[in-house]
Amino acid sequence: MTTQKLTSKSATTSDSGPVTLSIDIGGSGLKAMLLDATGKPLSERQRVPTPAVPTPLAVLKGLDQLAELLPSFDRVSAGFPGVIKHGITYTAVNLHPRWMKFPLEDELAKRWKKPVRVANDADVAGGAAVKGYGVELVLTLGTGMGSALFTDGRLMPGLELGHHPWKKKTYEDFIGRRGLDKLRKARWNLLEAIAETEKLFNWDYLYLGGGNTKKITVKLPKNVSVVPNELGLLGGVVLWKQ
Repeated sequence: MTTQKLTSKSATTSDSGPVTLSIDIGGSGLKAMLLDATGKPLSERQRVPTPAVPTPLAVLKGLDQLAELLPSFDRVSAGFPGVIKHGITYTAVNLHPRWMKFPLEDELAKRWKKPVRVANDADVAGGAAVKGYGVELVLTLGTGMGSALFTDGRLMPGLELGHHPWKKKTYEDFIGRRGLDKLRKARWNLLEAIAETEKLFNWDYLYLGGGNTKKITVKLPKNVSVVPNELGLLGGVVLWKQ
């Protein structure tokens, strides 16, 4: 388990309002951070590995570890790598089949006795990334490929571009970690995927996030930028503003 010592900036209360425990559930790591009501960090990031067999029970035990490391919070935001409807997980391709129709929001609220909001992880990161003008697309490059679409700052929920058919497979097969490991950086289909999504959505701006952005070596178009991986946590407060 990897942890980081909290700095003096972490606190039991925040002068600006309720403290949010923001969680990012990923295929390789479970991460958490305390945020004040404006979205500013009140703690350093904490991380534990995603269980080798990431069933709901195993992942919840890992999240319990994070909650013990960051115990002083008033509410919870969680980003999950799959389709979320009314706090229920419907897909989790990079986790485990048992996540199908799992009531994650209610389960966390029951365990921690706090109000909880759960959303797709790319939606959470996108809430912190977008500027709120025109059509903005967010792609997160990690174990899989997450996606979120915004129009004038409003989220268009339910987008799962990673599993959309492309070149007889899916975007995730080429742009996710499987594609990166197989094709290597020299043949990674990133620029081709960017061009394809621009034709599909006519976006004005594209943001690339996730851990694999550090492996990008190609020159990106001027209306495409890499955003910090921490936005998957920093966007947690946005769930309480919508």
